[in-house]
Amino acid sequence: MSKKLKTLLGSDFLQNQHFVLAMTHRSVSGKHNNERMEFLGDSILGVVITEALFDGLPSAPEGYLSRLRASLVNESVLAEISLELELGDLLKLGSGELKSGGFRRASILADALEALIAAVFLERGMEAAKQFILSLFEQRLKELPEEDELKDPKSRLQEYLQSRGHDLPKYSLISATGDAHRQTFTTECRIDSLNIITQGVSTSRRKAEQQSAAKAYQQVIK
Repeated sequence: MSKKLKTLLGSDFLQNQHFVLAMTHRSVSGKHNNERMEFLGDSILGVVITEALFDGLPSAPEGYLSRLRASLVNESVLAEISLELELGDLLKLGSGELKSGGFRRASILADALEALIAAVFLERGMEAAKQFILSLFEQRLKELPEEDELKDPKSRLQEYLQSRGHDLPKYSLISATGDAHRQTFTTECRIDSLNIITQGVSTSRRKAEQQSAAKAYQQVIK
């Protein structure tokens, strides 16, 4: 069991019903799973990080604050923190998700962290949830990127290509799988003049396109 999680929350917390539910994926139970807690945790996380940025950067403009929040509260970062907490080892998954490596999937890990935040809130209140979140994001809040680093991958890629007279990227949807409310999108970014084709996979088409753009950007700047 994760030493860091035990240190932050205590061994007793890891036995309570809210924590158990937070670690239960919908592949185990259609009724008793962490989806509702994920919804609650996402809202709490957004408020706490927004307040931390607002208070910590009193002169920063709204646009910069919004981009900073997006750079912190996203699937990739939440999955990284879940891995740091070793949440994958504590997840309850259905047989299909276990076989496909669901305990390592970014979307599942990110959802589990949001559900865990909700569990802390439900068990110990808002102040405890706030301190838990701030402890998880402490280093990241100390090492915030500069404003120029926060342009989204699609904008960064387009500006780079335009400045060098290359074709603009073309994005297309390759596939959309899963239930209507929990789909997984695969998109493609193609730059014909440079013979570059990359793909992105995420729970929204926009995020998948951003992923594919980020991969393409890394290739064009090599």
